Amino acid sequence: MLPLGSFQVGLKKALPLSAYARPFVAQIQQLKDGFGLALTVLFMFGFIWGIVKIWSGANAIAKGDPDGKAGIVAGVIIAAAASIMAALFAIFGLEDAVIKPRF
Repeated sequence: MLPLGSFQVGLKKALPLSAYARPFVAQIQQLKDGFGLALTVLFMFGFIWGIVKIWSGANAIAKGDPDGKAGIVAGVIIAAAASIMAALFAIFGLEDAVIKPRF
């Protein structure tokens, strides 16, 4: 009789099911690390883009364009998007559902 959590292939006793789960968990960790690196690149690009939007909005205000204020607000939102989303996840108790970027 095989212990619970094992299975049999032919007439040989196979490894317990937990032995097959270890490589899968390692692959999930590598996938999470890859997504964390991709998020880092995305957040860096968004931060730089937000700074450029703020700067262009300030230049538009200096030239007398009333739409410059909207550019500044959009730039702040774009540059702070990562912090805004982290705060929202923390407020609603979803910290464990977040993949953290690797800086």
